Amino acid sequence: MSRYLMLLHENPAHFATKSPAELQAIVEEYIQWSDRLRGEGRLLLSEKLVDEGGRRLKQQGGQLLVSDGPYAEVKDVVGGLFILSAESYDDAVALARTCPHLRHGEVELRAIDDA
Repeated sequence: MSRYLMLLHENPAHFATKSPAELQAIVEEYIQWSDRLRGEGRLLLSEKLVDEGGRRLKQQGGQLLVSDGPYAEVKDVVGGLFILSAESYDDAVALARTCPHLRHGEVELRAIDDA
């Protein structure tokens, strides 16, 4: 089995328009999906990232530059992540295809280098 990272891309405005009841229903979908995969031994890790953004770091001219990010005008942020155990990319895609996040944003799937 290999490990795959699922990055959950989303537009923060999408969830801002939901009612508390709708948000709770969405959270329940994620919990049920992740509980099922965890029970099958296919979900190794899941994390929700905070909505306020983060920090971007880069080296420039020998100095470390730290900036706030993502910015308010950014339409796509990473809102969370899952690490899956799968036989192949096709298997990981099949697992990701059932993720409720696809109704709210996009999923980026990357193989983790276990070398």
